[in-house]
Amino acid sequence: MTREEILESIQGVFREELENPSLQLRFETTASDVIGWDSLTHVQLISAVESVFKIRFSSKEIFQWKNVGEMVGSVVNKIASMK
Repeated sequence: MTREEILESIQGVFREELENPSLQLRFETTASDVIGWDSLTHVQLISAVESVFKIRFSSKEIFQWKNVGEMVGSVVNKIASMK
């Protein structure tokens, strides 16, 4: 999968979890850019992304993310390591 395809999948997860079908994510998007993305929904979003991609993130990875692009990068790395 390309970074763009992963972003599109993550966007679908965010739309469903945040109940916002018009939400548009970019690699630069941060939690402060998205209405409803708080600490509680952050946990739900991560869990949903892990479920979709059948991966697990470490706490260290999660705390290092500054934006959606870094989350995408972690997904890319996890998928690559599964091959």
